[in-house]
Amino acid sequence: MAAISAQLASFKSFSSLLNDKKCSRFRCQIKSFENQHSNWSVEFLSGKESVHLIRNSSPSISMAASVAGSAVKPAKKVCLFYCSETEVLAKRIAAESDAIELRSINWRTFEDGFPNLFIPNAHGIRGQNVAFLASFSSPAVIFEQLSVIYALPKLFVSSFTLVLPFFPTGTSERMEDEGDVATAFTLARILSHIPTSRGGPTSLVTFDIHALQERFYFGDTILPCFESGIPLLKNRLQKLPDSDKISIAFPDDGAWKRFHKQLQHFPTIVCNKVRIGDQRIVRIKEGDATGRHVVIVDDLVQSGGTLIECQKVLAANGATKISAYVTHGIFPKSSWQRFEHDNGGQPEKGLTYFWITDSCPHTVKEVKCKRPFEILSLSGSIAAALQV
Repeated sequence: MAAISAQLASFKSFSSLLNDKKCSRFRCQIKSFENQHSNWSVEFLSGKESVHLIRNSSPSISMAASVAGSAVKPAKKVCLFYCSETEVLAKRIAAESDAIELRSINWRTFEDGFPNLFIPNAHGIRGQNVAFLASFSSPAVIFEQLSVIYALPKLFVSSFTLVLPFFPTGTSERMEDEGDVATAFTLARILSHIPTSRGGPTSLVTFDIHALQERFYFGDTILPCFESGIPLLKNRLQKLPDSDKISIAFPDDGAWKRFHKQLQHFPTIVCNKVRIGDQRIVRIKEGDATGRHVVIVDDLVQSGGTLIECQKVLAANGATKISAYVTHGIFPKSSWQRFEHDNGGQPEKGLTYFWITDSCPHTVKEVKCKRPFEILSLSGSIAAALQV
């Protein structure tokens, strides 16, 4: 009660400063006395009644409604178009959220082989948030998809997002000799000129682009969002029975720079390539593989030669199991066939797991249900990115 009296004395002093000839009002809320939460309202009124101290019987409904309203954000409705290669992934994305509606495109060709494209119900997407799930798996399909990508934002849509899980020219990012063409810059420049929608520039969602500097290849007329597949790997590793014995190996310094911050809670092994004559030999630069389940991590794989050399050196240095993860399994000419399963803990003979994402649809079809391969789907990550 002493605390209440002190509060009232202070309030009366303030009330005396008010002009008694005017109808003035000051309202505040006292949330607790002596560390006990209560809902109190205090009013200062000029005139005969200087102070009103009122205890409410229940918490403020308006405040609760305000908090509840700020906590619940309505899902953004998205019309998701896709090409034939990404149909399976598009269906997975749509299954992640009721707010995502799949829309199809008629992918036809003229007799001369050039695209004859049609977007059904174009009027129906006016004012809608629209996205396109692309796969630039070969130069042959890029032109027809770019034609659709350039057309969709001009159909009076509210916003446009291009989802390109794999940026295919990422490994051609610099000039080493005069005359080299950095096709990563070329593709970034093409995508930077996608027409703006009514909502502004196009958003580009892509995963684990090969070189960190490539984020600067895009112009100011596009908003690139660089996502990663590493969270999928971390979730998978937590479910392994030997999750406490995992070490992460990077095949070179580039992979370490790209991913080590996301995987810093695991013991780390860094390898590098040493040239001896005409041969490139992989060696362990730092870290210890003894008694560990070592997971080799990189952004992409093509022929797989470097990963196989890493596997051999890690097995020779005492790793009990060896697995691998890459976000983008490209595997030209079916080079995935070079990777064998370890047949139950023989790391010198193969891999326990080889995790890839579904960023490259052709590869997914080839390696599905073939050991040691296991697919980690980007569908949830893409669905979340479409809500940004």
